[in-house]
Amino acid sequence: MERETKIAICNLYKIFGPDPNTALEAVKEDGLNKSDLMAQTGHVLGLEDINIDIKAGEITVVMGLSGSGKSTLIRHINRLIEPTAGKIIFGDHNLIECGQQMLRRIRREEMSMVFQKFALLPHKTVVENAALALEIRGFSDKEYIPEARKWLDRVGLQGFEESHPHQLSGGMQQRVGIARALTSNAGVMLMDEAFSALDPLIRTDMQDLLLELQEELHKTIVFITHDLDEALKLADHLVILKDGKVIQQAEPQTVLLEPNDPYIIDFISDINRVRVLRVRTVMEDIPEGTKVSCCGEVDHDDNLESVIAMSGGDTHKTYLVKDGSKEVGILHMAKLLKSLVPIEAPDEGIRCSGG
Repeated sequence: MERETKIAICNLYKIFGPDPNTALEAVKEDGLNKSDLMAQTGHVLGLEDINIDIKAGEITVVMGLSGSGKSTLIRHINRLIEPTAGKIIFGDHNLIECGQQMLRRIRREEMSMVFQKFALLPHKTVVENAALALEIRGFSDKEYIPEARKWLDRVGLQGFEESHPHQLSGGMQQRVGIARALTSNAGVMLMDEAFSALDPLIRTDMQDLLLELQEELHKTIVFITHDLDEALKLADHLVILKDGKVIQQAEPQTVLLEPNDPYIIDFISDINRVRVLRVRTVMEDIPEGTKVSCCGEVDHDDNLESVIAMSGGDTHKTYLVKDGSKEVGILHMAKLLKSLVPIEAPDEGIRCSGG
């Protein structure tokens, strides 16, 4: 069953420069791309005709290289940046048309944001930083301190409540940022390169923590990254930007198996597919009225690496695929192995290292 749309981004454009509306006409009527617009008008095309449905309870990951527009996009969702044209529908509101009072309420109560640089107040303690959203909304310290302590415990910071940010490591400071977002009790979390400033091992821990929390809380999360491995690990829905345009958006499994652009083929060419692809992506329907002889059972969400290990690499084996107790398909090892052959990257194009 498809989840409901929590935020709908519709025909969104952002042009930076002194006369964005005139530049917008050139983009729409003359088809100018980012480089052409800059050369002819001196304006920067930040976002071009963005259309994304952000589903409730899912992690939507927006990725791209530097300058692709991903951070510009996330700042439109809570209108830290004003658009040139388009709509952002959130509940009954078009956020583009909201007055400042309504917008402040939505930012305080319904959307939280986790920043790359932590954005902690140095003069406040850890627990005071975590409680900031509730304090701003007028709750008393008898109400917001216990709530903040609860979420600090949840992200592994028990015992550090009275410390100050400078006394914590980078990973611990980012945990405070996540606790602050959770303490606000907002249904939407916006995370702008939230883990990219962290060391690799700490970054992996933070990704695991986010997935653990999401399994329990089912927040609507928009996560910005330039790292494909991180995107594939976290995303329910993956959006890839280039020069302010959506190049492809789909479930990560679909992007890996059906890339629709040389830019994306180049992105995914070095991915370890066996650890990313899931059984549900390569299984087949059970033929109606046919009894299939299987040598075992696998879960629809197992990665292919685990199934290959189970089979010993025997391409003649077939497995029954289950989702809980329900039989949902069959998996032929021969088809599984074919899915691991990557689409070749183009001879010419950008080699994407995620910088």
